[in-house]
Amino acid sequence: YTESLDKDTEIVVPEDDYGLYAIDILDPSFILKLIHFTEVYHFHDMIEMLVKCGYKKGTTLFGYGYDFRQSNRIDKLMEGLKVKLETAYKASGNRKVTLITHSMGGLLVMCFMSLHKDVFSKFVNKWITIASPFQGAPGCINDSLLTGLQFVEGIASFFFVSRWTMHQLLVECPSIYEMLANPDFKWKKQPQIKVWRKQSNDGESSAKLETYGPVESISLFKEALRNNELDYNGNSIALPFNFAILDWAAGTRQIINNAQLPNGVSYYNIYGTSYDTPFDVR
Repeated sequence: YTESLDKDTEIVVPEDDYGLYAIDILDPSFILKLIHFTEVYHFHDMIEMLVKCGYKKGTTLFGYGYDFRQSNRIDKLMEGLKVKLETAYKASGNRKVTLITHSMGGLLVMCFMSLHKDVFSKFVNKWITIASPFQGAPGCINDSLLTGLQFVEGIASFFFVSRWTMHQLLVECPSIYEMLANPDFKWKKQPQIKVWRKQSNDGESSAKLETYGPVESISLFKEALRNNELDYNGNSIALPFNFAILDWAAGTRQIINNAQLPNGVSYYNIYGTSYDTPFDVR
């Protein structure tokens, strides 16, 4: 379970606007809202569209935000989703809900469906997933563990968490490890990390290209993060590749693999098929 280094700091997911506030705009600051900076808009346009279509907040439209750093199967998130589904079910007159998830939200719901199949079946009529990395998101996650993650480029990047700061955060996030490539999946195009390594032979330097698959990449992460440290209040905190979290993530993978869609629940999966960037690997 990921915790803050500052014991006086508590990270809370807001429940404002029936949970919709937390999934609306990632950075709801006045300036970014004023210029309609779309890079930080999450479900905003979809929420507006659904309201225009007649859905009513607090009656037929709810949101469920959560701490993205945590594992997708911890009790707190599972219980929170259970309460949200029951709330939406009762508020709409005991009508089963349509559940829409994006990206990692699909993994969270998959864990819930696997662990609480009866509850899922009771409250859910349809489930729609958008770009959910059920077999992992190796392009994005490999990059996150090795170099960090940056959501925006150019001038806009000055308004957000830096790539290196995000890197130090993600190294300790169970959710990141849970999105490593599934080594047992029959990939059409196996995810790979390619690294040029400098070599020296008889005083002459050269470079050799090495390739790492989903299993072999673990040794690369271990090597790359061996001396990784975080400076906090004058103290150095070691942040190597975390094998305890990796073991936990393997358990999550098993839970996801065991998930089965209950009878009577309709499922729709929306995803991209482009290989133009490593972030498109699904």
